[in-house]
Amino acid sequence: MGSGPLDSGCYNWGVMAWTSNQERYEKRPDTRSLGLEEFWAKIGFAPDSKQRELLEAHGRRVILNCTRQWGKSTVTAARAVWQAYTQPDSLTLVLSPSARQSSEFLRKAAGFTRGLDIAIKGDGNNEISLQYPNASRIVGLPGSEAKIRGFSAAGLILIDEAARVPDELYLSVRPMLAVKDGDLWLMSTSYGKRGFFYETWANGGPEWLRLRVTASECPRISAKFLEEERRAMGERYFQQEYFCNFSERDDSVFRDDDIMAALDFSVEPLRVQR
Repeated sequence: MGSGPLDSGCYNWGVMAWTSNQERYEKRPDTRSLGLEEFWAKIGFAPDSKQRELLEAHGRRVILNCTRQWGKSTVTAARAVWQAYTQPDSLTLVLSPSARQSSEFLRKAAGFTRGLDIAIKGDGNNEISLQYPNASRIVGLPGSEAKIRGFSAAGLILIDEAARVPDELYLSVRPMLAVKDGDLWLMSTSYGKRGFFYETWANGGPEWLRLRVTASECPRISAKFLEEERRAMGERYFQQEYFCNFSERDDSVFRDDDIMAALDFSVEPLRVQR
C-alpha cells in the first residue's frame, strides 16, 4: 500500500472518507440511463457554451488551445470523472508537467465525485490515484519519463498544460492507448511554436478535433481586466496567454514562418555514395 495523499486507506479530503464498509464499495451504480445534463447537475458543474462543446465532443483525438483561466483543468476533470463513473474497469491517465499539477487535477476530480454519492480511495499502487466502486481508476502521472512506463490499456489519456510537457513524455504515453484504442485529449494555453502541442495543432491530421477558446469567449474574464493585462504584459505575451497565439521563440533569430517559406520541399536530397 502506498503512502501518498491519494493512495492511503485513510484517504479523506473532506470529499468522501473511505471506510471499511465493503458493501458500500461493492455497490455499483447503474449509469446506463444517466445523461450528461443529469451528470453535470450531480457533480455541481455548470459548463459554459464552450465547455459544453468540449464535453459533448465525440472525437478520439481532441486538442484544446485555450486562454488562461478558462477552466481547462476543471472541465477535463469533469470529463475524467464521467469516464470513470460510466465505464466500469476503465483506466484514465492524467499527465501534467509535474506531479504537483497532476495531484491538483485529481483533487478537482475527487471534489466532483462528492455529488455522485459513492466512496472512492487510492488504488493501492500509485500515489496519485482514485479508484471507483466499479473498479475504474484515474491515475495522475509524475512529470518524469522514467517513472511513467508500465501502464497499459488506457481508455482515456488527458494531457494538461500540454504545451509545457516534454515531447519524450508525450511519446512515452501514446502506446498506452493501443490495447483499448483509447481517447487522447491535449489541453493547453499556447507556448511558442515548439513541441508536440504546436505541431499537432498546426499540422495534425484530420483525426484531430480542434477547439480554440480565447479570453473574449470566456464569460468569467472581463474586458476591463483584459485591457489591464494588455498594458502590463505587452502585446506579444498578451496574445499568447489570452488569445491562443503561438508566438515566436525567445531565442529565434529568424521568424519560423520566414524559415518555412524559404524551404523548397520539391528539391531532391543529395545522396552521397560511400
